[in-house]
Amino acid sequence: MRMLLPGSGLIVLMTGCAMSQQQEVELGASAAQQVSAQLPLVRDAAVMEYIGTLGRRLAYATDTRGLTWTFTVVNSREVNAFAIPGGWIYVNRGLIERATNESELAGVIAHEIGHVTRRHSVQQLQQSTGANVGLTLLCTLTGVCESGVSRAAISVGGSALFAKFSRDDEAEADREAVATTITAGISPRGIPTMFRALLRERQRDPGALDAFFASHPLEERRIAATEAQIATYPVTALSRLPEDSRAFQTFRRRLLALPPAPTPK
Repeated sequence: MRMLLPGSGLIVLMTGCAMSQQQEVELGASAAQQVSAQLPLVRDAAVMEYIGTLGRRLAYATDTRGLTWTFTVVNSREVNAFAIPGGWIYVNRGLIERATNESELAGVIAHEIGHVTRRHSVQQLQQSTGANVGLTLLCTLTGVCESGVSRAAISVGGSALFAKFSRDDEAEADREAVATTITAGISPRGIPTMFRALLRERQRDPGALDAFFASHPLEERRIAATEAQIATYPVTALSRLPEDSRAFQTFRRRLLALPPAPTPK
């Protein structure tokens, strides 16, 4: 899964240098403002309260930097999720509607939190050259850069560059997700089950999740790795962790009852 990173003059100054937490948060705040202005967001109070409560529960289980976290549902039928450095996490409505229990959604959110806590996008910036990053905004809502389904891209200076995380970054975010859900008191089993459900859907309808798989490469060995990590924890301890909650099912019903998400332009 990806992170969204704003392009600004600050990026040029920070390229090749250590980025402070304050600078990271400032960049994130700038990008979050653009997301709010340009992408459709779910503003329903009940939906916002649940996603915020679950997200902060997960974030506080792993965050050691004292970030201020914000969790938002994007009103898009396409399956995706992304994170902005500094603590902004976005999950598309289409992904949530495919989750059958709380552990599946928690795994997605915890994965995105892992990208932020491990500063994967910040590290990419620090290792890049000015020509590669100068006016770049790394962003995605629905895999627009690959699929062309939606034109929700946000760019700075008329230029947008989309980049995938490395396999190592993705694997690390997966490991973080497993550990984070367990620390937060939620079963980690939703992580591989959600992965497998999306793979099955792609097999039934190869074009249905093009945007998701373009920006979130998913392989059987990645699923196997999360299952192997989960297997290292005591079975008795895992059995006490709930996979679902009444609050999640109420939240999901509320989301499904809202007017349909707008058709991508």
